[in-house]
Amino acid sequence: MSTKTKTSKSCLIILPYSILFFVAILYIIGTPIGNLGDLSLRAAETLRKADMVACEDTRQTLKLLNHLGIRTKMLSCRAQNEEFSAQKIIALLDEGKTVAYASDAGTPALSDPGSALARKAAEAGHEVIPIPGPSAFAALLSVSGAFDKSVTFEGFLSPKSGRRRTRLKELLETGFGFVLFESPFRVLKLFEDLADLDNSRYVCVGREMTKLHEEYLRGSVTEIWEILREKAEKSEIRGEFSVFISGKKSNYRVNY
Repeated sequence: MSTKTKTSKSCLIILPYSILFFVAILYIIGTPIGNLGDLSLRAAETLRKADMVACEDTRQTLKLLNHLGIRTKMLSCRAQNEEFSAQKIIALLDEGKTVAYASDAGTPALSDPGSALARKAAEAGHEVIPIPGPSAFAALLSVSGAFDKSVTFEGFLSPKSGRRRTRLKELLETGFGFVLFESPFRVLKLFEDLADLDNSRYVCVGREMTKLHEEYLRGSVTEIWEILREKAEKSEIRGEFSVFISGKKSNYRVNY
């Protein structure tokens, strides 16, 4: 069980997290990006004790709650209805209720809904507290082996080729590293554009991160593009991709 520590001049008191659970707070919860075992004890406790769980997709979050044996009521808060749902959630907070918000996977507001809700709740005078958890962005950087001091999180680029290429060119010209998310249907197009713009950059690709068939590829843009083309010929391009592109040129040996 998670704990928080309170100190005084004469003693040290360790309090269980459940005792410190307050009302009328919006908790922003990081949820697993694939492996349910990555959910923290504190996140599970918060979901269990909340009066309402607001989520990106009730069907997806229900799987997580069922796994934990939690029966908390749910409220949909998707990107398409975030502004409207935020008003409902603020009304609950005004009544003294506690709300936990979770996106489908990972940390909310990072390429997911959550930003508008957090802002509106704070503007309404309510506390907004993060419950840190999994993030594909941070996880990929941790295994990239890169030394970039500055890294930009870009998320999904436009599916339109012209806009995607223009934004890629802008990101490459900054000289900083950056992280993208891409679908299996467009990842080859992404690397085709990267190879044309700057084929020497070091990249680290994570596929199906934290899941049973997770895979990591490291090397130059050209090297990884060749590997992905070979996989495509064997119909092995599956799952979601997280892609780190360094601001530096590659000096790595290609890694399969």
